[in-house]
Amino acid sequence: MKVNDPALVAEVTAAFYRYEKALMEDDVAVMDELFRQAPETIRYGVGEVLYGYYEIAEFRRGRGGSPQRKLGRVEIAVYGEGFATANAEFFREGAARRGRQSQSWVKFPDGWKVVSAHVSIEGAGS
Repeated sequence: MKVNDPALVAEVTAAFYRYEKALMEDDVAVMDELFRQAPETIRYGVGEVLYGYYEIAEFRRGRGGSPQRKLGRVEIAVYGEGFATANAEFFREGAARRGRQSQSWVKFPDGWKVVSAHVSIEGAGS
C-alpha cells in the first residue's frame, strides 16, 4: 500500500480547505456536500454527538454558523487510494484553549467525503 501519494494528498488537502472555508462562511450546502450522506457518518462535536448524515445536516442548519477560528498545525495523510485522515489544531477568536479536529475521509465515485469527524477543545470539561 502506498502512503501519501502526492496527487491524492493534494486532492484531500483541497477538500479539507474547501470544508474549512465553508465552515467559516457558514456555507451549509458545501459542508453537506463534503460529508457522506449515509447513516454511518458520525460527527462528535464540542457539545454534540451526531449519528448519521441527517442529524449532522440538521445541526448545521440550526447552529447559525461556527465560531470563527484560525488553523494551527494541519496534518493530512492518505493510505492507499481511498482513505485519508486530516487532523488540525485550531484557535477560536477570543479563546485561550486550543481546539482539535480529526476527520476520516473516504474516496467515493463522487469524490472525497468525510465519514467520521471529531472536534474537541483542550481541557474542556475539566
